[in-house]
Amino acid sequence: MRNILLLGAGRSTASLCEYLLKKSQEEDWFITVGDVDLALAEAKVAGHERAKAIAFDVHNDIQRLTEIRKSDLVISMLPWVMHLNVARDCIGLGKHLVTASYVSEEMSALDEEAKKAGVVLMNEVGVDPGIDHMSAMKVLNQIRDEGGEMLLFESFAGGLLAPESENNPWKYKFTWNPRNVVIAGQGGAVKFKQEGRYKYIPYNKVFRRTEFIDLGEYGRYEGYANRDSLKYREVYGLKDIPTIYRGTLRRPGFCKAWDLFVNLGATDDSYIMEDSENMTYRQFINSFLSYNPSDSVELKLMHYFNIPQDSDLIEKLDSLDLFSDKKVGLKNATPAQILQKILEQKWSLDENDRDMLVMYHKFGWNTSEGSRGLESYMAIKGDDQTHTAMAKTVGFPVAIATRQILNGVITTPGVKLPITPEVYEPMLKELEEYGIVFKEKEVPYLGYKR
Repeated sequence: MRNILLLGAGRSTASLCEYLLKKSQEEDWFITVGDVDLALAEAKVAGHERAKAIAFDVHNDIQRLTEIRKSDLVISMLPWVMHLNVARDCIGLGKHLVTASYVSEEMSALDEEAKKAGVVLMNEVGVDPGIDHMSAMKVLNQIRDEGGEMLLFESFAGGLLAPESENNPWKYKFTWNPRNVVIAGQGGAVKFKQEGRYKYIPYNKVFRRTEFIDLGEYGRYEGYANRDSLKYREVYGLKDIPTIYRGTLRRPGFCKAWDLFVNLGATDDSYIMEDSENMTYRQFINSFLSYNPSDSVELKLMHYFNIPQDSDLIEKLDSLDLFSDKKVGLKNATPAQILQKILEQKWSLDENDRDMLVMYHKFGWNTSEGSRGLESYMAIKGDDQTHTAMAKTVGFPVAIATRQILNGVITTPGVKLPITPEVYEPMLKELEEYGIVFKEKEVPYLGYKR
């Protein structure tokens, strides 16, 4: 019997756990699910005879080493900052590791040690990062194998609401970590490359520099740039490509409204607001506006941003109760933390809501016969509050990578991403069984002359 240790039992692990339990008999697996919240781990195990739940503290060195020693492979679904000690233990004990998180500099530095130990440390194998890497590399390698010269690569993804669940003016609710949504775009200028020129967008302009993307039956979206598109040139083998751009998808109108929060200062996470626990939502908004004893908060906001009275921005803001006298109730909170709490009151999924994950790639390249273009895109809906699109697209790739490593399909040791045919070809094929299927269509592309 082979032992799998799963660390972390949050919402994104529902499909992962079900896959592991379903395959446990035929694969001869025993699964241990560990979480600081034992009840959460027990719920994922669901009394299965080939699994058990344990209360797990990743900071307890003795417990961490003991549990990893008993396993053949570790899956870490913990926050990314907790992966490093787990990875070091896995190398020392000769155990493989799978995570869905971005590779940190510290994790990358473990590559040589992992190779010497014969250990696979597979990272970025969720949805974004993960499925985006695999689906992009499949097409990129096909183009290169046919002698094409890559000139353009654009990639977008978004965790959204299914169209039938778009029941608020923003057409959006939280389908993943709310904090990451609130602070998106911060931490330095956005960087990308367009037609051979390096381009930069400061944070206060990110949500006004958008582009529209039409995906046929999946609808129309707007995309804003992610933080650093340039780092993917090396990952994807696109060192000299003239255009590379990665972004996030939202429904049209979202970015213009979110830009108001950015420029108001409501997404700032760098300082504490005094007496925040006694502040009302209305006072929170008013704290960023100039003092005027006679004008209302609504009027001051409209004047400050030059918002017409009949603008749909007002409807979006009203839908969040921003001008109400509800108490914030958070002590020593930053503006971003207060905004997050306000949004969570309105943007949490209701019982009947369904989420949707959308991903889109655009490729442009030269051939001996001229320029060509291709779009590749995918959308998948969640089934319910447990089997969400986010849980599926994060959990299934992690689970499949786990099975491939244990079965010797993935064997190359070191700190790895799912960007080689050894990894992505069988994974993409199996993901199709779970409805994660990319459609492709050729599109006009005028090309680019260097």
